[in-house]
Amino acid sequence: MLALKAENISKQYRLGEVGTGTLSHDLNRFWHKVRGKEDPYFKIGEANDRSSKGNSDYVWSLRDINFEIEQGDAVGIIGKNGAGKSTLLKLLSKVTKPTTGKIFTNGRIASLLEVGTGFHPEMTGRENVFLNGAILGMTRKEIKRKFDEIVDFSGVERYIDTPVKRYSSGMYVRLAFAVAAHLESEILIVDEVLAVGDAEFQKKCLGKMGDVTKGEGRTILFVSHNLPSILQLCKKGILLEHGLLKESADISTIISMYTHNAESEDIIPNSNKDVYLKSFKSYTEDDLESNLQTAKNGVLEFNIYSNKNLKNVKIGIGFNDDMGNRLFTPFSGHFQKMFDLSIGENTIYCTLDNFPLKSGKYTCEIYIGDNTETLDYYDKGLIVNVKDNFTLEKPDYSQGYFIINQKWTNERK
Repeated sequence: MLALKAENISKQYRLGEVGTGTLSHDLNRFWHKVRGKEDPYFKIGEANDRSSKGNSDYVWSLRDINFEIEQGDAVGIIGKNGAGKSTLLKLLSKVTKPTTGKIFTNGRIASLLEVGTGFHPEMTGRENVFLNGAILGMTRKEIKRKFDEIVDFSGVERYIDTPVKRYSSGMYVRLAFAVAAHLESEILIVDEVLAVGDAEFQKKCLGKMGDVTKGEGRTILFVSHNLPSILQLCKKGILLEHGLLKESADISTIISMYTHNAESEDIIPNSNKDVYLKSFKSYTEDDLESNLQTAKNGVLEFNIYSNKNLKNVKIGIGFNDDMGNRLFTPFSGHFQKMFDLSIGENTIYCTLDNFPLKSGKYTCEIYIGDNTETLDYYDKGLIVNVKDNFTLEKPDYSQGYFIINQKWTNERK
């Protein structure tokens, strides 16, 4: 049974304007409509490519999107910043209307698009739980039956009778997610908002979303830059690129397509920090243009920007499998190797002898810190490619992740 269907949906915005434009433009649209002609502004406009300067005031945030989602599916929506992911969720949640096309839904929708979506700041947490439930079409009896479970999951019991305007962003998102996940809607839509919570709560949320799809048969649409989380939760995926639907397929295929041109140097720096990771590269020591290769020396190159002079900085990088399990973590602190950072760009290299991982794609998390605090932590789905380097028989990869140098002989020395 279908839960959602998008039929040729598009969303157009006019830059610098609220709505679709000026009064003269709206009258022009109306005049074309009464004469049975196409909207004149549909013929103009450009794709939403933030990296280039356009020539039109009209931008298509989404263009001609078609897909179907079955009941009980967990679907990851993937794409770079500006690809149209959040716009698509707003259309599906009916927060805004498509410029063209139609959306068909089967069941009640609960959405969590930003911190505190649907909350009234002057009302208490308790009152907002009942308000959200009523908005979703729940009866008071249904909400009361779930109330204790919601509060327990959110961890804000002590503040449940406090106005939510006094909540921290973490408390906000905890309660908002708990409401959306526990009330009996058929479709749950979640944006990157979970990034506000701590790591423990994010893990708890992923577990709950897995439960509602597998155990309760509810449909989930999930946007995140955290690829291990998407792999863990979702079976299917949608890839957006500049407002266009590039592919809809199983999640492994979608992630493979996304990472093909978005590998080790595709960093989104958090430049509001004093110290942040600006770029990262990985390559084989004797071939600067190649990927890391199994059993050959590999180089990890970190470009770090600092707004002040710092001493005793440590760097670490964790390699994870496609389920988010940590495989190994090269860390300068293990070898008492500290670095002094000067104002501006700083480049640090780590050479790994006989790189041990088998061929494949690995997600990485990068840590930068000193003896007192974490200066930057990058965990936004960074992908590192590893290639084979075998001239003889390939190893059986079903036997694990690691390949180590070995010497075999029939003589004991």
